[in-house]
Amino acid sequence: MDHNLPAVTGPLYPFEGKWPIVHPTAFIAPTAALIGDVTVGEGSNVWYHCVLRGDTNFIRIGARSNIQDGTIIHVNAGRQSTRIGDDVTIGHAAIIHACTLEDRAFVGMGATVLDDALIEEGGVLAAGSVLPPGKRIGRLELWMGNPAKLVRVLTEEQRAGFDRTAPHYVELAARHRASLAGR
Repeated sequence: MDHNLPAVTGPLYPFEGKWPIVHPTAFIAPTAALIGDVTVGEGSNVWYHCVLRGDTNFIRIGARSNIQDGTIIHVNAGRQSTRIGDDVTIGHAAIIHACTLEDRAFVGMGATVLDDALIEEGGVLAAGSVLPPGKRIGRLELWMGNPAKLVRVLTEEQRAGFDRTAPHYVELAARHRASLAGR
């Protein structure tokens, strides 16, 4: 698979003179919308019907992270940006609001992460869970529920299963990019 194909990007919109910045190797699905001060890193992918709105603060996404279909990412006016590290997975229809997801964080489908929350490296928020404002998921911790609570600490072996998702989505994004480019 040729990962050096030109980027296929969905709609990019300015807000007050700031345009999204997308690395040439990133994949932005044609129906996604990136607005304002949003940066998407190398090999990352933003899937169909996602909205990333960096209007009153900024959104930064590192390398090889995947933002799956229907996810909404926003900020808090002037106070809290949203920072997403490298190799992060955000499942379908998640809401990520004014928080920080460190490298290898995993947010399950339909989960919500609220203002000033932090998921440390390798932390996992289960599908459908809500991480309240200011809460912190520690390294390798698995949290679930509404409000989310610590369930257990994962072993490195258990966490390794989650680590297969980011490379899978980098490969899948290359296939979508090639299909959309008519190759």
